[in-house]
Amino acid sequence: MGRQVSAQNNSDSEYVRAVYEIGNIIQTRQASIWYHPDSLFRITPLYKKHQECIRVLHAFSSKVISERKGEILNNTENNNIDEVNGMKKKRLAFLDMLIEASENGTILSNEDIREEVDTFMFEGHDTTSSAICWTLYLLGCHPEYQERVVEELDQVYGEGDYHRRPTLKDLKSMRYLERCIKEALRLYPSVPLLARRIAEDVQIGSYTIPEGTTAVVIVPMLHRNPEVFSNPEKFDPDRFSPENSKGRHPYAFIPFSAGPRNCIGQKFALLEEKAVISGVLRKFRIESAERREDVSITAELVIRAKNGLNVRIKPRL
Repeated sequence: MGRQVSAQNNSDSEYVRAVYEIGNIIQTRQASIWYHPDSLFRITPLYKKHQECIRVLHAFSSKVISERKGEILNNTENNNIDEVNGMKKKRLAFLDMLIEASENGTILSNEDIREEVDTFMFEGHDTTSSAICWTLYLLGCHPEYQERVVEELDQVYGEGDYHRRPTLKDLKSMRYLERCIKEALRLYPSVPLLARRIAEDVQIGSYTIPEGTTAVVIVPMLHRNPEVFSNPEKFDPDRFSPENSKGRHPYAFIPFSAGPRNCIGQKFALLEEKAVISGVLRKFRIESAERREDVSITAELVIRAKNGLNVRIKPRL
């Protein structure tokens, strides 16, 4: 969006708290049948908290849009210029493209833009950080795979500036790291539940699921199908090698959902995860401080470790 939230420096900011709180409220409402009817939900204290969180989130998004529109109007977006191979190239944030579309004949109201901003801000921050944390933790549990990632990074960065920022070509070359990320997402997909409304009657064995039914897919269970993934609890990045992936049903692995309503940011998310994880592993060695079986999982809107993921970080010499 072209904006900094500074969540790491100020994790107690009003916006960050509202993001986590609204997630908890949504999860609580989903799990409690008496909160399902709007008429009942609106007379509860939880609804009051819900509305306050919505106010904070919408106010932040509206402020971001208003400020960016003002910058574009005053032609102060020079900080969005990148120089590539000696040529200057304008770098547009997603928000800029939405604003430009609304000014070039596409009918996008401020509310339309705000809804898009809300979607990307809310959906994109916690899911990616969850995938990064689980991948680093699992590589800490399996140093043999971690060293294979580091060997790949040595090849990618070569003899030049080992600590330079990765290019897009570098990130695309991190194929083994991508396998590790995908295997982490298989075991601990960021979003554990997906819901779909059945468009037509579906026959499963002797059962018929009628049209209009809401079906919920439990992604971690789907990813542990032993008929697709042998020894499913084992962390094995080579499951995603080209030869082992060949012939696998495309819906057997759906960490970013699937079908027409899948995650449109999945390619960007993988690049982002590669950039962060490769940056960490180039400088540090990760060791897990607890066994997988000792980690308590809490499945909210995003899969988390109840007490965090404890690792030791040691500088690479």
